[in-house]
Amino acid sequence: MVTRVVGAAATTWRGIAAAVRARPRAFVLIAAAVFALNALLPPLVLAVARAPWTYFTFNPWLKRLPAFLLSDAPLQKKLDFLSRVAIFWVTADGPYGAPEWGFAVDSMDLARFLALSVLFAAYGVLWLHARAQGRVSGWRATTGRRGGVVGAFAGILGLSTGPCSVVGCGAPVLPVVGLVFTGLSSGTLAALSASSRIAAAAVLVLGAAAVAYLGWQVGPRRCAR
Repeated sequence: MVTRVVGAAATTWRGIAAAVRARPRAFVLIAAAVFALNALLPPLVLAVARAPWTYFTFNPWLKRLPAFLLSDAPLQKKLDFLSRVAIFWVTADGPYGAPEWGFAVDSMDLARFLALSVLFAAYGVLWLHARAQGRVSGWRATTGRRGGVVGAFAGILGLSTGPCSVVGCGAPVLPVVGLVFTGLSSGTLAALSASSRIAAAAVLVLGAAAVAYLGWQVGPRRCAR
């Protein structure tokens, strides 16, 4: 049993590596597009639905990060800080001095964006590689059906429910589709916040499953001697 699992994992890895090596430019372009979409879609939606943004900045404290990491602060404090430090934020001024809305990306958001970018880029080049091998010929192809459906579902779910840190929307974290709503009850906002976190984890799991499946499908098998 263990041997079969190890063999399947090795086959999957070989398939992923072969697809990336065959199309490195496509991998980079897809990863960059997914990352940009995750980082830019929420403020664009807010700018259209609520008000144009008026301020954007990277966290000016980040220039002191190397000194902080080399300081005598306890390791636990450093790790806790690194897990929640803001990287950049966008805000829109409101009519009474308070922000109309704000969108911030912290270190965990950045890690999630990178993970999604790599997953979807790997899925894209794997699908192209499988199609070039004649293993898939569209959404209804027998070999790629499950991988295609899972990948498409993960993409739709990711773009519609990715959690974002916001200001002026009544909750610290909301899904992208919830950013445009105002006047919701605290219970509804809490439910949206919790569901967005669950959906984000589901997207990562579904994306990883789709990549693993397609990688196993296209990976060269090593014949046992």
